Amino acid sequence: MHDPAPWDAGYRQATQPWDIGRPQAPFAGLDYAGRVVDVGCGTGEHTLLAAERGASALGIDFAETAIELARAKAAARGIAARFQVLDAFELPSLGERFDLALDSGLYHTWPEVSERQRYAAGVASVLEPGGMIYLMCFSERTAGDWGPQRIREAELRETFSDGWELERLERSHFELNPGMPVERADAWLVVARRC
Repeated sequence: MHDPAPWDAGYRQATQPWDIGRPQAPFAGLDYAGRVVDVGCGTGEHTLLAAERGASALGIDFAETAIELARAKAAARGIAARFQVLDAFELPSLGERFDLALDSGLYHTWPEVSERQRYAAGVASVLEPGGMIYLMCFSERTAGDWGPQRIREAELRETFSDGWELERLERSHFELNPGMPVERADAWLVVARRC
């Protein structure tokens, strides 16, 4: 399991590579309704997008500074969204059920496949039957060894097979802030429905 301290320090010291000040473009074209949880929400851009589109949105992250920044954004923009410091593996402790889970760049942060599968099972446990996940992660086509894990298509197909209906698995990309080895990182966009 990750230690939140380095992540929290990163948010205190600088803008993170993935924190581009707006939602990642692939998420902007998706539908939002009902109760939404943004897992690993960072500074909250996707949570705020869901709330702007009419959803009841909760963003969680284990980096306290990220949550503070997200709350400040919500207040400055006048958007009613909730934010809470919470480890992604502790989702069931919320005691809430959701219609939609968002994951923009969290899945690929765990080094072991077993951790990623445990995380996906935890997300499934808080989704209503028929609930959805929108997930974007680095793909194996991203060059170099910097940054998070590279995820293969076969792993995603396996992770989102038992108990899920995989509706979309397509190539996408993350836009990154200047100073990274690439301007855009190759990614997978997953849209899956909980059976």
